[in-house]
Parts: sequence; C-alpha cells; structure tokens
Amino acid sequence: MSQTPKSSFELAMERLRQADDEAGVAPSPLTDAQKTEIAETRRIYASRLAEREILHQDALRKANDPAVKELLDEELRRDRDRIRGDEERAVAKLKEAR
Repeated sequence: MSQTPKSSFELAMERLRQADDEAGVAPSPLTDAQKTEIAETRRIYASRLAEREILHQDALRKANDPAVKELLDEELRRDRDRIRGDEERAVAKLKEAR
C-alpha cells in the first residue's frame, strides 16, 4: 500500500468526474477525423488573422493622420473579433458533427 498521495488537482478532477457521473453527463471524445478537421480549421483561421494583421500594418505605415490610425486599429479589433468568432463557430460545428 505505498500509494503516493494525490495532488489537489487529481482530487478535484475525481470530484468533477464523480459529479458528472451522478448527473449522467458522459464525455464525448472526438474522433480522429474531427480532430484533424478542427486542426485544419484552426490553421485556416490563424492564416486569415495573420493576413489581416499584415494588411493592417501596411495600412498603418501609409497613414499619417493619428485619427486614421485610430480608425484602422478599431477596424482591426473588429476584424479580429469577427475572425475569432467565426473560428469558434466553425470548431463548435465540427465538434457537434457525429
């Protein structure tokens, strides 16, 4: 009986698993195909975001007016939020697909 003591993390995870079991919540593992599709989707959205940031940097270099730069920054923020939202929705859709 030389079991090592469990960490607080391990104890918390056991309690969460037990609560899930009592509530009837079963983990739904992703298939390998879903994992591959999700990874590809994340790569696509990361490249879209990188492209948008490159275009933003180029526009900032050309802008001389601080007001224009502020508008460009706000536009980038909106685009980032939109792209990340699109990514989250696409990943959620892939996770739900069975």
